[in-house]
Amino acid sequence: MRLEHKKNNVCFTLGGATLEARTSGALWWPDRRVLTVSDLHLGKSERIARLGGAMLPPYETEDTLTRLEDEVTALEPETVVCLGDSFDDQAVAKRLADEAVLWLGRLMAGRRWIWIAGNHDPGPVELGGTHLSEWPDLPLVFRHIACAGASGEVSGHYHPKAVVNARGRQMSRPCFLYDSDRVILPAFGTYTGGLRSTAQVLSELMRPEALAILTGPVPAVIPMPGRLV
Repeated sequence: MRLEHKKNNVCFTLGGATLEARTSGALWWPDRRVLTVSDLHLGKSERIARLGGAMLPPYETEDTLTRLEDEVTALEPETVVCLGDSFDDQAVAKRLADEAVLWLGRLMAGRRWIWIAGNHDPGPVELGGTHLSEWPDLPLVFRHIACAGASGEVSGHYHPKAVVNARGRQMSRPCFLYDSDRVILPAFGTYTGGLRSTAQVLSELMRPEALAILTGPVPAVIPMPGRLV
């Protein structure tokens, strides 16, 4: 597996396709002009409040869409793929504020927009675009949850994070997990937790040579913490 740093982003190949792990947590396929994001979890604060949970500041949808718009503006993709759990539940999609609906409409205009079904939003939403369980665009396949034995797979769902030591302190950073079979994207949404890469399910999915590509202003590439050897 070969990686290359390019303008603070990390380029790598998967199934013969050259991809770019962006510092934002988005994935860019320049040859096909495909931008992929995972786990937006739009409306999470509304769902938590609706179910009697903590009253979180209701600004995560605005922040998530702002960062998504930044990527769309910078890259001008022909296709945008949202890898599932774009909304925190189906009710959120129906209650999305008019401003957010119009905002999404502006982002979707003039390009193909693919909503992959996730476990939080398994049904279609009335926001246009194409709604699929998975999307094959050879040599890659895009789905929400990784499948054992897959090849050329791009997925999300697990919100992977890696714990690293920095100046004597442990820090957790969202990351891409990458090996010769697959890449698992970090969550793009503002109000999202994460699963440490040491979790058994991730260790079992990823090959021994797996790498963690840490997001943030200065990306870093390290051996995947907790991988099985």
